[in-house]
Amino acid sequence: MTKAEILKKVKSEKVTMVGFWFTDILGQLKGITFPVERLARYLDEGAFFDGSSIDGFARIEESDLVLKPILESFAIIPLQADVHKIARFMCTVHDAQGRPYHSDPREVLRRNVQYANSLGYTYYTGPELEYFYFKNDHSTVGVDDGGYFDQLTMHEGTFVRERTVEALEKLGYSVERGHHEVAASQQEINMKFSDALTMGDIVMTYKYVVKEIARELGVYATFMPKPIFGVNGSGMHVHQSLWKGGKNVFYNKTDEYGLSEIAKSYVAGILKHMKEIVLVTNQYVNSYKRLVPGYEAPAYLAWGRRNRSALIRIPLTRGEPSAARIELRCPDPAANPYLAFAVILRAGLQGIQGKYKLVPATEGDIFEMSTTEMKRHHIDALPGSLREAIEYAEGSSLLKETLGTEVHEKLIESKVMEWNTYRRQVHQYEIDTYLPKL
Repeated sequence: MTKAEILKKVKSEKVTMVGFWFTDILGQLKGITFPVERLARYLDEGAFFDGSSIDGFARIEESDLVLKPILESFAIIPLQADVHKIARFMCTVHDAQGRPYHSDPREVLRRNVQYANSLGYTYYTGPELEYFYFKNDHSTVGVDDGGYFDQLTMHEGTFVRERTVEALEKLGYSVERGHHEVAASQQEINMKFSDALTMGDIVMTYKYVVKEIARELGVYATFMPKPIFGVNGSGMHVHQSLWKGGKNVFYNKTDEYGLSEIAKSYVAGILKHMKEIVLVTNQYVNSYKRLVPGYEAPAYLAWGRRNRSALIRIPLTRGEPSAARIELRCPDPAANPYLAFAVILRAGLQGIQGKYKLVPATEGDIFEMSTTEMKRHHIDALPGSLREAIEYAEGSSLLKETLGTEVHEKLIESKVMEWNTYRRQVHQYEIDTYLPKL
């Protein structure tokens, strides 16, 4: 929409407030809100803000930053519309001289998408985000006892999820489907695939809407990767493909898996560099409690078609070229989508440019394999903790190049602080296990 069309729309819809949204490097949604009367000016000039307190952003001496709205992201949020109407824009962050800000996660993804474009590729993603509904934000008491694909019309989780789908559709997003996930009170809503930049905006808005609809209806939605011991955690399975000249370059109709050589090298690149980038796709201490054998979360660096214990799965396409894609299964929904898409893309492109050779597929259950069998199949494991992930990320030239020096340094600094805080804690497991006998 043009500026004139937007101003006409907010007037006709009786919008009273406007939000300019962006994220910090950890993917926390940030923003400012202002009366609609200021919109015309801010559309022209942007809105200044102090970035010195934003995680991973400016130092005090360079704290003046500007939010510039992305006009095509304009949407009216379908929440509390009977009380007041709020419109929102996703924004790019600029410094005081008007240059794109180096630590803006959306700018990081834009740079890497532009790099893919320079090679002739367009990068599409379709993430599947899982989450839980709980009674409140300080317990893990669920709202239903359903299982995979259960359609429990009388259960609170189904009702809240369906209201969320309606809200997302009102925003103009195309919802593929929503359903109950494996664990009790666990849900999933799938959005139609899009180019990576647009999808980053969609993911941030999706998470906001999921949590706000839940709040309005008296429950709490969480994207915490592993909130409950002994049951499945929540993932963000990232379906992805590369296109060139209007064609999906991942497709090859004569291949057993329907994959082109480009796609195979892309997969090989992710497998080779996953240890270096997992700090971005799985960024919290809690993330690594999900990545353990036995709960449908991949802990091993392998690929296959029907193998959900592998890191990368190749979905069936029924011979449809446009549907050829890979599914990366380790990321979780607490990740910053902009940075996650960026590092996954660059790992794959590294594989293409280096002509990496893909190891044979693994179709057996890796969780049941012995160490000897895993070695024979050349299957390595993901880092088992945030500390291990930090160690791989610190020395990664690929990660530093993808994120930029500033974001790379700030991310490492933030994660080291998190790990040090965590390891100083005394956890309930230690009390239960050691106190009675030591």
